[in-house]
Amino acid sequence: MEPEKKIIQPEFIPTGRKEMEQIGWDELDILLLTGDCYVDHPSFGVSIIGRHLISCGYRVGIIAQFDWNDVESLRVMGKPRIGIGVTSGNMDSMVNIYTAGRRKRKEDMFSEDGETGKRPPHALVVYAQLARRAFPGVKVMIGGLEASLRRVAHYDYWQDKIRPSMMVDTKADIMVYGMGERPTPEVFRRFACGESLAGIPGTARLLGKKEAELFEPGDKYLELPSYEETLKNKDAIMTSTILVEQEMNPFRGRGLFQRYGERILVIEPPPLPLSSEELDKVHELPYARKPHPMYKKRIPAFDAISNSVQAVRGCPGGCAFCGLVAHQGRSVMSRSADSLCREIDEVTKMPLFRGTISDIGGAAGNIFGSSANPEVCAKCKRSSCLFPSVCPNYKCDGLELLKLLRRLRNHPKVKHIYINSGIRLDLALRQPELLREVVRYHVSGHLKVAPEHLDAGVLKLMRKSSAEEFYQFMDEFSKLSKEFGLEQYIIPLFISNFPGCTAKAMQVVDDFLNKHHWSLQQVQDYIPLPMTMGGAMYYCGKDSAGNPIPVNRGLAERRPQIEVLKRRRTGPPRSKGFLAHGKNQKKRKV
Repeated sequence: MEPEKKIIQPEFIPTGRKEMEQIGWDELDILLLTGDCYVDHPSFGVSIIGRHLISCGYRVGIIAQFDWNDVESLRVMGKPRIGIGVTSGNMDSMVNIYTAGRRKRKEDMFSEDGETGKRPPHALVVYAQLARRAFPGVKVMIGGLEASLRRVAHYDYWQDKIRPSMMVDTKADIMVYGMGERPTPEVFRRFACGESLAGIPGTARLLGKKEAELFEPGDKYLELPSYEETLKNKDAIMTSTILVEQEMNPFRGRGLFQRYGERILVIEPPPLPLSSEELDKVHELPYARKPHPMYKKRIPAFDAISNSVQAVRGCPGGCAFCGLVAHQGRSVMSRSADSLCREIDEVTKMPLFRGTISDIGGAAGNIFGSSANPEVCAKCKRSSCLFPSVCPNYKCDGLELLKLLRRLRNHPKVKHIYINSGIRLDLALRQPELLREVVRYHVSGHLKVAPEHLDAGVLKLMRKSSAEEFYQFMDEFSKLSKEFGLEQYIIPLFISNFPGCTAKAMQVVDDFLNKHHWSLQQVQDYIPLPMTMGGAMYYCGKDSAGNPIPVNRGLAERRPQIEVLKRRRTGPPRSKGFLAHGKNQKKRKV
């Protein structure tokens, strides 16, 4: 069954029957469910997928932050003709709800007025099962960040237990991992036509007993430790994490499979990254660029990005604590300068625009224009393009971003353009021309950087650059700021309680902060995310080579390192310190 030929892109994707009728739709082809408020903006995954599916000819509706205790809350637009797509939102629901101390957060950035309690724990499971109850027999696809991070058997930090793949608990027909523009339309096409779901790159399926008996992996699929083995043997999580990382390369990755008793989870290889033209097209769909009118109060996550533009997707870093690579991939995709200029034209037309583009970036502010030879990438098994050293095949001199920024500064309606995504230290020192202009024109007074730690052993476990690069960057930033006569400041991010970080290692950070009299604006206690190397190290108590490392577990063990950073944030002002916030705090140039 083919999608509709006539394509109607409404101002907002319908959220109710009245909105459907206004654009002449009597039924939906696809219903999308999300745990976030519906903001029609390309920074919100459900909006991207919704708009993309409409551009493919499907009639799509969105139900956002519904009552998960009431099956009728999903029936407001009727039964979808083809299928249902389910996401918990832009964040893993457990990260969204709970802190590193396993306490409930005081704000939900993706809810109206930051109100909490709008989504359940393990929301993807709850939503998918509710969809099954609301529409028996309708095909269900799960996706989004929570699906990506939990696509295999994984350690859940908040429950302190091993959980199976989300395909097991959700009982969905198929999972799309990653950003989803390539596999999602194909999944719904096959839903509509009744075709087999096998072999779609970027998807995962759970085979029944009979299918599992017929499954022949050959050389195309690599076996992960089974769910039963993972329950018995802690080291199995590390084995799985290493194998998953090795096969994440879209230019050479094989499929994976994992046994669950008599059933088999089959994970297809990752899809190829979008080209620059394809990424442009996705971002230039006719988004309203604002929250749906049903919301009367602010949505904090939208406030943060309303005047920003996403220039890149993907991250070359592969840091051990970060889940972004598991979702967006390591290949950096950059939009064209023309597309970004067109989007900034749209931003300047928004009612609340006051002349400032708050950010042009993505995973980092200085990776735009990255390039690599895919033929060389096809032979690579590295987990990072930048660690332990920058790969010679990875090119990022910053000149493309430099040209873009110079062009955008000439826009008649733009007064300021800032880089607020943060910049990678391991690249910044290799981009001298770009760094000069960023410091001179594109720092909003504070520049985010993420050394994460200063102890050499911990940095190695994190897959981060050396502390010396951070010190060199500080000196260069200070020198350039003075040269241009600017009073501006570095905002560094440090992480406490990363696996392998001892009290002695944390003292290195404490001594540095003492020496420079710094009071921090950003502090973070480590959260072991599923399917990350850091999460595997936390659970196993070993590094990736199998060497035992110390791990702080429970609040009593974690509190001393938390306090090292926390007192820097909440303590009294110091007369000579770099103080990043507070009305009465004095500042000094870095």
